[in-house]
Amino acid sequence: MNAIAYCYANAMESDTSAIARGLRRRDPDLLDRLIEQYQHRLLRYLVYLSGNRELAEDLFQETWIRVLERGHQYDGKHEFSTWLYAVARNLTIDYLRKKSPVSLDGLMEDEGHTPLEPADTRPSAWELVAQRQQTERISAALVGVPAEYREAIVLRFQDGLALEEIAAVTGAPLGTVKSRLYRGMNMLMSRLKGAQA
Repeated sequence: MNAIAYCYANAMESDTSAIARGLRRRDPDLLDRLIEQYQHRLLRYLVYLSGNRELAEDLFQETWIRVLERGHQYDGKHEFSTWLYAVARNLTIDYLRKKSPVSLDGLMEDEGHTPLEPADTRPSAWELVAQRQQTERISAALVGVPAEYREAIVLRFQDGLALEEIAAVTGAPLGTVKSRLYRGMNMLMSRLKGAQA
């Protein structure tokens, strides 16, 4: 390991350890910083996962309550975001199971809902109009991709999680995550090409 990688690994370890210590103490300043840092990414993930903005907002609040209640369970050995997404995912699955005995995949494949937009789409300049139209096209096409593939795509390309982190969040083997990404991207690309025709 070179010196830069070693320093980065130590800095990351000290950051995650500090977060773990703060969560055990229920440090309100730390929680505020974490919410500010992850709010847009987490809400966007929950919107895509649940397929419903209002439900995602409720699950967002519930996720942070769970972080406060069970923060002592975060050990600091992995990225905080991996643990946070796993908490959010489990809450979503629990809610959807209670709501209906249908599988999460079946609920998320319902094409009757409108295309979803990422939570943080604050336009700051005129040139964002074209980018926003592209985002809407991708979001609309992504809705039609089966849930397990859609989740892998969102975690990888919108939230920037590593493949190993996605495996930890979803509880799927690394090979399955890679397969879901490959198949999901193929489905997404074919849907995008179909929309252009």
